[in-house]
Amino acid sequence: MHIHTTAPVVVDRREGPYGEVVLRRHGELLQIIANGCFLMDTSDGRSERLLVDAARDALDDRPEPAVLIGGLGVGFSLAHAAADPRWGRIAVVEREQAIIDWHREGPLAELSGAALTDARAQILHTDLVTYVSEASETYDALCLDIDNGPDWTVTEDNNSLYSSAGLAACKARLNPGGVLAVWSAQPSSAFDDALRNAGFQRVRTEEIPVARGVPDVVHLGVRAA
Repeated sequence: MHIHTTAPVVVDRREGPYGEVVLRRHGELLQIIANGCFLMDTSDGRSERLLVDAARDALDDRPEPAVLIGGLGVGFSLAHAAADPRWGRIAVVEREQAIIDWHREGPLAELSGAALTDARAQILHTDLVTYVSEASETYDALCLDIDNGPDWTVTEDNNSLYSSAGLAACKARLNPGGVLAVWSAQPSSAFDDALRNAGFQRVRTEEIPVARGVPDVVHLGVRAA
């Protein structure tokens, strides 16, 4: 448990096309805040790592699967994917230039520096909702962590990602047998139903126990082979 006796200190604050994004230091932790909404910090990373591992484990034995990570965040998911030799291409979509900068030349580089130099890794500076709707590239796994969950989005525009049209776009970005994994700060039975209605198979959730309160979860669904 981290006990802080000092107030958070703002390391950087930017105004971007989606509003304000802030990097704070609170004791030993770095925190990302978007439009006043706490997104994540560097305290743990278990759930971000499970997001990647759960998608990998739901795949068949295809060689060097390609993964798209939605949201760079503090870099836990990217670093974990890059540390796994099984993954082939690793693409990360991040719409906030500030977050990319903090990883490339700022305090978050200590978490993701090695991963960013991995030949398999690529950062795509674009909006995830737009990317899954308009891109032509396909992947074997989509690991999405851009909100606090389908029922708790950072910006209103992100709601469309979890709609029937958004899930259809996600499915179009997946190769046959590919896996969609979505991180959430709380379980959502409605989102499980939405995955099934969108044609995903083997829909389930994996829980990540937390010290107190409702567990984090990863929602999983597989595109038909």
